[in-house]
Amino acid sequence: MNVVSKQKQQYVTIKGTKEGLTLHLDDTCSFQELVEEIERKLTSNSNQDDSPLLGVRLKVGNRYVTNKQKEKLRDIIRSKKNLIVESIESNVVTKEEALAWKRESEIVTVAKMIRSGQVLEVEGDLLLVGDVNPGGTVKAGGNIFVMGSLRGSAYAGQAEKDDAIIAASIMKPTLLSISDTINRAPDLSEQLEGSNEMECAYILDKNIVIDRLQMLSHLRPMLTRLERRM
Repeated sequence: MNVVSKQKQQYVTIKGTKEGLTLHLDDTCSFQELVEEIERKLTSNSNQDDSPLLGVRLKVGNRYVTNKQKEKLRDIIRSKKNLIVESIESNVVTKEEALAWKRESEIVTVAKMIRSGQVLEVEGDLLLVGDVNPGGTVKAGGNIFVMGSLRGSAYAGQAEKDDAIIAASIMKPTLLSISDTINRAPDLSEQLEGSNEMECAYILDKNIVIDRLQMLSHLRPMLTRLERRM
């Protein structure tokens, strides 16, 4: 009788890099099978006492890993000498993470006038169809587009986005802020003189500058989202 030996499938692939180790974990097997193979492979490849500390990156593919399972993986790797988990990377996001990403990336359209003392704030990009009067404030985690006059204050890029922009049909603000860079009215006066075109503000060399809106296609090509999909 012929006996055919079946080679056991490998669920964990270990690759060494200059920065440390990368563990590619199969996303079709059970979690317990992963745990057992990680234990076995890391034990057989354990470092000597005098080996330098190695960072470990775990890539789990299309597997959703719970917080409890992440902690289990960290415990296994911490138990081996000179190993520490740097990251656990998954292609799967939770519903909460997906909703947060949607809020941060969507364009929120609002049609109203922002009067003195009023504050309008959104997490993503803001498209305001209306004016921002002196004393009024608009804030956005991303870009701000004002289809009207901007005579109050505008804070863009509040989600630490240095590439955010502020655009307005009439650009006469009392204050512009992009990420952690701020320009007040005295600093903007020279840039704003004699212009009747729609303008945009952006960070250049750590300063906020105002330019013609037509410059945006060259300065911020990532704004043209529709064209990128064509």
